[in-house]
Amino acid sequence: MQSRMQNPAAVLPDAMQSIQGLFKAVHSGGVDGKILELVHLRASQINGCSACVDGGTKTARKSGVTDEQLATVVAWREAPYFSDEERAALALAEAATRLADRSDPVSDEVWDAAASYFDEKQLAAIILMIGVTNLFNRLNATTRQIAGAWG
Repeated sequence: MQSRMQNPAAVLPDAMQSIQGLFKAVHSGGVDGKILELVHLRASQINGCSACVDGGTKTARKSGVTDEQLATVVAWREAPYFSDEERAALALAEAATRLADRSDPVSDEVWDAAASYFDEKQLAAIILMIGVTNLFNRLNATTRQIAGAWG
């Protein structure tokens, strides 16, 4: 396996600095790092980004995500290892990642469930995490970044 080019964010250093600024903002939003990593991992699985799934699994483990959660996040609805709060964040991550799959991509039901656990600042952090994850997924998948190549 070989990537087509370096990650575009690495080619343009200003882009990487901006993305790192977004990550810093996300982590200042008051959301448990474990939830942010679950959101990142699930969006990356949906988008088929092997580099982000690989890196996200490692980061998630460091953030306290259990082996059972890592093994079943792809099927979180049927797995008993997730809290209601984690499920609400995962549902929001899926809906916001699959925008083209339905006419009302983020339904009131999904939004209201997330809003029942997270305040506006926390919701902003989760939404930004979903967005930056989708950005990286698209950069990595387009340029065929290799899982494990970033450390």
